[in-house]
Amino acid sequence: MKFSRGRAGTAIKADDFYICVEDYIMFTNCLVIAIGGSVGSVIRYLLSFLPITLSSGFPLITLAINFFGSFCIGLFTELGCRNLGIDLRLLLFLKIGFCGGFTTFSTFSLETMKLLQDGKFMVALLYMILSVILCVSAVILAQLVIK
Repeated sequence: MKFSRGRAGTAIKADDFYICVEDYIMFTNCLVIAIGGSVGSVIRYLLSFLPITLSSGFPLITLAINFFGSFCIGLFTELGCRNLGIDLRLLLFLKIGFCGGFTTFSTFSLETMKLLQDGKFMVALLYMILSVILCVSAVILAQLVIK
């Protein structure tokens, strides 16, 4: 069996199986991202069991997860920009995989809608403002820590 997508590129052969090196790299990158996303998602899921609830209904755990995830992605990006010999696949695992699976913008949106539906307009507004300000600040802070 031979596999080729017909594009120019280096091919590797293993037991009569040809695969384009670019396809192999793309596959391994996707696999690394998928594993990172799984790790981030499971950690986010486990953190949701922390017994932290506020009487106002303010989703503190989601805010903390988004803040920490924003800090992490800022940190990983700055480290990657410094070209410290960090493997591209590790950056893909951390930035796209872990942070993408760990942070919870869809949960943020759902919780905000629920607060609005429950008539908690000021809590919803505070949550939206804090989420944006804290998460953007976390990215900036992470980059400053590295500098």
